[in-house]
Order: sequence, then C-alpha cells, then structure tokens
Amino acid sequence: MFPPFPEDEAAALCKKIVCLLEEKKIRIERTGKISEERIDAGVMIGVLVCTDKNGQKINLASLSGTSRKFASDFPITDFVPVGCIVPPEKIDSALEKNDAEIHRLTKILEDEGLSEEERKKIHAQRKKLTDESLSNVHKLYSFRCMDGKKITLGEICRKKGIALPPTGTGECSGPKLLHYAFENGLHPVSMAEIYFGKSTQSRESGKIYPPCDERCGIILPEMLGLEIIYRDSSIVVVNKQSGLLSIPGRTEDKKDCITSRLKKIFPECIEQPAVHRLDMETSGLMVLALTKDAHRKLSMDFEAGKVKKEYEALIDGILAKKQIAAEGCMELYFRLDVENRPHQIWDSENGKKSITEWKILNVESFTTLLGERRNVTRVRFIPHTGRTHQLRLASADSHGFGMPIMGDSLYGPNPEKATKESRLLLHAAYLSFTHPETGETMSFKSPCPF
Repeated sequence: MFPPFPEDEAAALCKKIVCLLEEKKIRIERTGKISEERIDAGVMIGVLVCTDKNGQKINLASLSGTSRKFASDFPITDFVPVGCIVPPEKIDSALEKNDAEIHRLTKILEDEGLSEEERKKIHAQRKKLTDESLSNVHKLYSFRCMDGKKITLGEICRKKGIALPPTGTGECSGPKLLHYAFENGLHPVSMAEIYFGKSTQSRESGKIYPPCDERCGIILPEMLGLEIIYRDSSIVVVNKQSGLLSIPGRTEDKKDCITSRLKKIFPECIEQPAVHRLDMETSGLMVLALTKDAHRKLSMDFEAGKVKKEYEALIDGILAKKQIAAEGCMELYFRLDVENRPHQIWDSENGKKSITEWKILNVESFTTLLGERRNVTRVRFIPHTGRTHQLRLASADSHGFGMPIMGDSLYGPNPEKATKESRLLLHAAYLSFTHPETGETMSFKSPCPF
C-alpha cells in the first residue's frame, strides 16, 4: 500500500537504528516462542514521528511480530511495547488449545507411506485446526483509530468481506505504532519501516519498504478512516468508501466526511481541499488538494473537462432486452427538482446538458443482501460532464436506459427495498489528471469491489 504519511524524517531515524544495531550499540532479543524456520528471519523496524498536544516531537519505534524486542534504550526514539495491542501470552494461550494436535498431524504427514487419500484427510484436519487457532488469535485484536474509536479485526474483515486474514495480521510495525500513538493522544507526522536481518528474495537489509498490502492494507485504512492511494506535498488521492460523504453537510450529524477525515490526518491542508465529489453511496477514486495553488489548478482542469474519469456500475436488468446498444454516448438535460431535493428531473429547455459515454461489459447474476438472485448488466460509464447524479439518471431515467443502478435509493422504483438489497453499485474505478505542480499525467485505478 502507498505510505500514508511522509517518510523522510522517520526513514532517517530507521537508518540510524540499523546503524546502531550493526555497530552493536543496541540489540534485539527474543522474548517468546519462535518457530525453527524463523530463527534466522529478519525483522521490520518501524518509526513514527509524532507531535503531542503541545506540539512537541516524540519519536516512536517498534518491531514487527510478537517474539522480539529492543534490548536497550537509546535517546533517539521511545520503544512501543511488544504487546501494545495484544500481549504475547494471550496469543500463546489462544494457540495452545490446538497446538499439540497440529504438531501431531504434521509429524504424521512426514510418513512417506501414507496414501494420497490419507494425506488429503490429514491435511484437511490440520487446516481446520490451524484456521480455528488463527481465528481465536484474531478475536483478540482491536485497534485504536484516529477518531478515538476502537475497531476489532473481526469488524474490519467483515466490512472488507475477508473470511480469514493472514497469519500475523495486526503485528506489523505500522498498526502498532499508530495504535500506540492514538491511545496516547499523539498525532502522526512521518512514518517509515526498514528491514533488518538476513536478506531474502523480497527484502534487503537496510532498505525502506512501504506498509504491506496483505496485512497493513487491511488495517491501516480503517485506523485512519481513509484509504490513501497516493500522497505528496500538493495532493492526496483516496479510495472513498460507500456510505461516507465527500464534503460535510449542514447538520452536525453530517460533518464526518472525506474532507474532515483528510484534515485530521493532514492538519496543515487548506480549509476546503475537495475539488470534486462523489455521491455518498458511490465508492472509488477522489483527488483532493492540500494547497490553494493545487486546488485552483485542479478545479480549472475539472471545469475544462481535462480530467478523465471512468466508473463501473451494475444495472438492475439486462440492457440488451431493451435494445440498448453495446456502446454509445447519450446527451441528457436535467435540473434540480426544487420541491424534492436532491432529486434531479428532466427538463429539455432549462436543464443542464450531461454527456455520458457507456460500454456494456457483461451480463451477470447478482445475489442481493435479501438473498434474491437478479440478472444485472455490468456497464462502464465515461462521463464527459460533471452533473449531479449524472450516471444514476443516465441509468434510471426513461430518456436514458430506463433501468436504475442496483441499490439506487433515489431513482430506483422501490427506494426502501433498494437500500436493503444492496449499497449503490457504482464505483469510480479510474481517474487521470495533470499534476498541479509537476505537470505530470497522473493515472489511478481502483478495482471494482462488486
């Protein structure tokens, strides 16, 4: 995953720690059980530079895993305790129930005289036990988030549709550092991780690495409240989750949004960083500006139609049955229905023109949250204008497809049922624009989550 915070300051401290380890001025010692195959394994060292409520800098360091710790203190960082999220003894206790039986089955599998059928049966027994042990460990984990709330690993996995996350999820340096910082009222400024130990095919000792996709990529976006796809001193690109506003609404219960969360992470950003928005129910890529100059340039490019966007949607029905072409471009005219905000209505005289290109990708079967099977059409939309609810209207209105996007609570035939069946199945999957400072073409893709 892309590093969510600037790395330079923390990376410099990471390299100092590695130098001190190589010079044997500090050392790492084992604190618990470690499997034979991992005795010589290296370790990720993480550093988080924070500020406290008085603006004072505090440097934190941590090690990945549960079986090692720094053996001595030194002045450049404070050490995050090994068990700051879950004490190692609790993990050992959760594993203990099945540990002996797993080892027994492993020993049996070393017998070359086993038939293939016997081997498959024992493999299945061992997998069932290891999955149960892993599940017991994962139940122990909960993380303090940037907003002060806590979230369990189970809640994170349910939101992301993950049955069983990888072994070691929650014990990387990044989650430990952020959890400890948020528990103690500290604000992150810079974060980096460095590998130390025997080099492997994927890791070189003394090299800085971003947070891992397979474990940190699950946890860190939930702890921060944002999935950061890219970040530099001028802009941030995020993968917005469905159900979150892009900008704050007027009432207090609508203050939580992409921009408010961004400003918590980057408090020095401008007051209004959003240069475009996605509907609350729509997921996908958004670019935000950290500086006034970046905001001005990006806003001009959006206004001039220089920003390229692509969306994926699941349409409730089979478009081909309505003789809808496999691809094409539609020109529609809508305006606000002032008596039924925020709905838009067709108005060929006073409506604003919207231009939408489409391509049918596939016809699929979709199972709703109510368990009903529906035939749906997967469509790629390329909007050439940026009108309110443009793609939802292109789908649902009789002047467009005449078939709503699945889960559309505004323009579907049964709004109350729509929200129970599914979220709005509309995703901003591609975004390309000119970087406001460098002039470089920036292109991003986000896999469709449905």
